[in-house]
Amino acid sequence: MLADVHVAVKRVGPVQAPLPRYQTHGSAGMDLHAAVAAPIVPASLARMKIPTGLALAIPEHWEAQIRPRSGLAANFGITILNAPGTIDSDFRGEVMVLLVNLSDAPVTINPLDRIAQLVFAPVARAELHIVEDLVDTVRGEGGYGSTGV
Repeated sequence: MLADVHVAVKRVGPVQAPLPRYQTHGSAGMDLHAAVAAPIVPASLARMKIPTGLALAIPEHWEAQIRPRSGLAANFGITILNAPGTIDSDFRGEVMVLLVNLSDAPVTINPLDRIAQLVFAPVARAELHIVEDLVDTVRGEGGYGSTGV
């Protein structure tokens, strides 16, 4: 497979999780695993930082996004609290996944469960300029719900 970006990965922590990988040829995200030694059972509405056992050296002008896994959300009510979470190119610590249990019951996260997706994306840098007026558009100032439900 031809890669768009090459990322150095360091294993950290006591539990060695599998290296993230794409599950299908068309997958946008690689699955991240819970690098925990024992099951974690978050109660309803509990949030927890789950270690992945990995640190990344993301090249400049790239980021990694931590996104929910649709199956965990649909089947168990487990999602990412700050979705998408951003891992900046200058961060070298362990990648953690901030999960939240939105179901009405405890849910078990087992060692090495797939808990999130890791998506790499290019980053554009912006330079902001103060102006007196903005260019008009058809939408104008129409915000939340202005284009329909």
